[in-house]
Amino acid sequence: MKSKMKYSFRLFIFALALLSFASCSRQVTRVSPDQQIDLSGRWNDTDSKLASEALIDQVLSQNWIENFKQEFNRKPVVIVGLITNKSSEHIDADTYIKDIEKAILNDGRVRLVQAGAKREALRQERADQQDFAAKETIKKWGRELGADFMLQGDISSIIDSYKKEKVRYYQLNLSLTNLENNELVWLGDKKIKKYVNR
Repeated sequence: MKSKMKYSFRLFIFALALLSFASCSRQVTRVSPDQQIDLSGRWNDTDSKLASEALIDQVLSQNWIENFKQEFNRKPVVIVGLITNKSSEHIDADTYIKDIEKAILNDGRVRLVQAGAKREALRQERADQQDFAAKETIKKWGRELGADFMLQGDISSIIDSYKKEKVRYYQLNLSLTNLENNELVWLGDKKIKKYVNR
C-alpha cells in the first residue's frame, strides 16, 4: 500500500514537472509592425494596412477637395459615419479608418470632426462645464463645426472552401457624400483575396 502511494506521488510530481516544462516552452518574439504574419488566413493587421493605404491613395487623389475649395473658398469638413461589417468575421473597422483619418488630417487640405461616441463624450464634457467650470473658461453651445461630407462604408467577405483548401475574399467599400444635397462625390474600394491550404 505504501509503495503504491509512493508510486502515485512520484507519478503526480512527474506529471506536474512535465506540465510545468510544457507551459514554460512558449516563446514570444517582438517583430516589426510592418512584418507580414498570417497565421489563420482571416482578416489581420496586414489586410487592414493594405486597405487603408489603398483607400487613402484613392480619396486624396480625387478632385472633390479642390472642387469644394474652388466653390466655397475654404477647406471641406468631413465626418466619419457608420462602417458596417457585413463579413462573416469580427472585423474592427477602426484599425483602418484611423489610418485614413490620420492621412486626411496630415494632408492638410481637409478638416475632420469627431463622430459617434467621441462626439457625445465631447458634448457631455461641454454640458458639465456649464455647471462646474469657471465662467471665463466655459465652452459655449452651438459652436461645433458642421461637416460638409460624411464618409461611410462597409466590408463584405466571401469564403469558398473544399477539403483543406480555402479562399477568403474581402471587399471594402467607402463613399463620401455631400451632407447638404446627398451627392456622392467619391467612391473607393479595396479587394483582398487570400488562399489558405492547410
